[in-house]
Amino acid sequence: MAAQALALLREVARLEAPLEELRALHSVLQAVPLNELRQQAAELRLGPLFSLLNENHREKTTLCVSILERLLQAMEPVHVARNLRVDLQRGLIHPDDSVKILTLSQIGRIVENSDAVTEILSNAELLKQIVYCIGGENLSVAKAAIKSLSRISLTQAGLEALFESNLLDDLKSVMKTNDIVRYRVYELIIEISSVSPESLNYCTTSGLVTQLLRELTGEDVLVRATCIEMVTSLAYTHHGRQYLAQEGVIDQISNIIVGADSDPFSSFYLPGFVKFFGNLAVMDSPQQICERYPIFVEKVFEMIESQDPTMIGVAVDTVGILGSNVEGKQVLQKTGTRFERLLMRIGHQSKNAPVELKIRCLDAISSLLYLPPEQQTDDLLRMTESWFSSLSRDPLELFRGISSQPFPELHCAALKVFTAIANQPWAQKLMFNSPGFVEYVVDRSVEHDKASKDAKYELVKALANSKTIAEIFGNPNYLRLRTYLSEGPYYVKPVSTTAVEGAE
Repeated sequence: MAAQALALLREVARLEAPLEELRALHSVLQAVPLNELRQQAAELRLGPLFSLLNENHREKTTLCVSILERLLQAMEPVHVARNLRVDLQRGLIHPDDSVKILTLSQIGRIVENSDAVTEILSNAELLKQIVYCIGGENLSVAKAAIKSLSRISLTQAGLEALFESNLLDDLKSVMKTNDIVRYRVYELIIEISSVSPESLNYCTTSGLVTQLLRELTGEDVLVRATCIEMVTSLAYTHHGRQYLAQEGVIDQISNIIVGADSDPFSSFYLPGFVKFFGNLAVMDSPQQICERYPIFVEKVFEMIESQDPTMIGVAVDTVGILGSNVEGKQVLQKTGTRFERLLMRIGHQSKNAPVELKIRCLDAISSLLYLPPEQQTDDLLRMTESWFSSLSRDPLELFRGISSQPFPELHCAALKVFTAIANQPWAQKLMFNSPGFVEYVVDRSVEHDKASKDAKYELVKALANSKTIAEIFGNPNYLRLRTYLSEGPYYVKPVSTTAVEGAE
């Protein structure tokens, strides 16, 4: 089969307009295993196929791209980088986006290979064309170019090639194309900056990080909303947070939140700014961040009380993030009755809001109430029990009611709440004393889809593995849970059939 493909490839090279041969080659290649092609890789001559890409013929181009995609997979990245340099450069400036995507996919293979990537780094023209692909209209082309440049920048040589040559001027030139392209370049810069302190240093020296931060704190509210997402990505790294703190950026973001009340357009950027602080608190210290930036907590409470579903959703998410560890829970607990009112509000929204917001509320409740066994002190258990009680008059029934609604996502989110509290003795007592609850837990007929079966299984596992469950639920119920656990999430009870004499 591989021999037949090689013969057809040679035939393509001899003919001027080999449409039929291209169709035949395309068909044959689909049946040739990649290993067979790899064995013949040294004999593959792809020049004619690349030449055919220059003809303005849609079907030929489509066939050639598909054929080249298959044949290039059989070649080692080093071979592609060394022997097809000119073809790769032409591919990046081809008018057809499918050719650019094919070329960038090969460059993607090359930059992942430590031996082949040096061939790219020594080819200034190719690097320039990759940079200019960021400015194209096709998002897939731009993303592939960003991915390749980001990967190149993982090495010292790559950082020098990008930031200590004319390539930096090309990058700045591309940024001037339009706002969308400028943000794409920022996205690349943040990806590179996030790798290490040294990478961040190259990016800050280039002036592009400073430019991004100027836009973040500028007057354009839509630009702020876009830039804060990128700055939040940088803040996921320790060196990124250090840099933002040293440059006073965190203080500036806090001041903008302070002034948001007098800004009629604050709803555009406020959600992103609050998310930024929520992530910052979890990655550093919730107590330190909330004490240093009290406006953050204040704004979260305000947003929960608003009538805007977007604001409520972000505030709920942020409370869930903040309360995902014990220190964050204690910070929230210190706000006293105000937090109790916030819990009532979240409980109300989990019952009455649109489905998407209900799910976010349930996820936040799960995060707030979960306590790992090793952190279950008497004080913390009293706290989570009190929080649970604040959600509704009868929270257990509230969540059972939600779980019976005909939306798998809601059903799973409600089960997650039960799972979050399943290892806490106060919750186990509530469950045991709630009529029909234990039967509901071990009833497999309630769940019909895979996600729901998985969620129910996690609940059973959390209960069955708790040290207090046998004492609270009693041994017969404990054994039912262990049986469910051992049978797995997808067990179906066999239906017994009885043979009747004389039946056909």
